[in-house]
Amino acid sequence: MNSEAGGGADEAGGGVGRGEPRLSVSLGLWQDRPAAEVVRTAEVADALGYGEIWIGEMATFDAFALGAVVAERTARAALTIGPLAVAVRDPVMIAMGAGSLAELTARTVNVALGSSSPVVVEQWHGRRQERTALALAESAAAVRTLLAGGKADVRGEVIRTRGFRLRTRAPGTPLTIAAFGRGAVRAAARQADRMVINLVTPKSAARLVQMLHDECRAAGRPVPPVAVWLATVVDPNEAGIEQLRRGLVSYMSAPGYGEMFAEAGFGDVVRFARTRPHPGELLAAIPAEVVGHVSLTGDERAVRARLAEYADAGVDEVALVPGSSDADPAGVATLTALAPSS
Repeated sequence: MNSEAGGGADEAGGGVGRGEPRLSVSLGLWQDRPAAEVVRTAEVADALGYGEIWIGEMATFDAFALGAVVAERTARAALTIGPLAVAVRDPVMIAMGAGSLAELTARTVNVALGSSSPVVVEQWHGRRQERTALALAESAAAVRTLLAGGKADVRGEVIRTRGFRLRTRAPGTPLTIAAFGRGAVRAAARQADRMVINLVTPKSAARLVQMLHDECRAAGRPVPPVAVWLATVVDPNEAGIEQLRRGLVSYMSAPGYGEMFAEAGFGDVVRFARTRPHPGELLAAIPAEVVGHVSLTGDERAVRARLAEYADAGVDEVALVPGSSDADPAGVATLTALAPSS
């Protein structure tokens, strides 16, 4: 870890010997697997004692609809819906979804907000993605008020809502903000009860943790806990690694992520990715070794050692995104190996 990142982790409460972060589970939504398989992942996670299940949204299920099914099939775990794209779902939609799910299922329902990608926002949904950090901050302010049962009155530059109040019981649950760049981290420092980051190396995680501490200090707010989503496969076979490798294609050229991969020693791949090759050509250029830098792979001992690295970087929670393959459908073996009760 370089001096900047190392100093950040120590100041942020990292340092040596923090042990493992708290573990939760995020449903994988793998595009090469049967869509409904994630319900089995949720059932297993709940039965094994993981205390929280994250339910994201991409190209398959509506997150709140899937959350309702997961609530029926599980008994204990809290449900975190999101990160939901603030350019796609407005604050009222988000609060109504969370309030409906909480009241109809009598479960704890948390909400996570994020910015998503131009492909999802602009191409799929036909919405404008502009001033993403500001949109995130303005949406978070409105959603926090609505989840607490208040009447939102936000007349921002990007997000506006006025006069709505939940008619269902207000969930009153914490708000998580997904962040990577400085603007999103600033929004998390001012509005979030937890910040979540995705697909990062321990070194990059340490920098983001330090950035959050700096922004919270400037805002005069306590530092919220930090979670990181990490794709995870214990004792992977070739197919398991390949699934994770395919998931890196859209990140290799992305701002910030490309620099992170270059820092990890894959600058040639990043430079190629930024020439906009065909996705198949880019996939062929991504070496399998990249996977281990931003995912948890190997035997149980190796994975737990890697978890400790993230803890030393200042990460409080790791949301395992279990890989799924014919060798380990729904990631059952991976979740079993790392279960809190094991």
